[in-house]
Amino acid sequence: MSLTGKEKRFLRARAHSMRPLFQIGKEGLNAIWIEQVKRALNKRELIKVNLLQSAPFETDEARAYLEEKTDFQVIQEIGHILVLYRPADNVKNRIISDELKKL
Repeated sequence: MSLTGKEKRFLRARAHSMRPLFQIGKEGLNAIWIEQVKRALNKRELIKVNLLQSAPFETDEARAYLEEKTDFQVIQEIGHILVLYRPADNVKNRIISDELKKL
């Protein structure tokens, strides 16, 4: 799923006032962490992730890994913060996805 520039701008604007919900630390990215993020994205569709200094990789490496191994869209990368998007599986949680379709 690829998003247009207009859709990405909309998602970045929605994520601007959000606080990071997850952190990536010295344990890195593992299956349990990815499953927890997937569950959170099924409820919220849009979250911020903070990459701690103790993480074994840089932000661009985390972005590449997440885009390659998962179905998450990395909308924005600022410093040590990633903004992730994934449409919810449950129809009643698709508030942001429905707004995206209207654009």
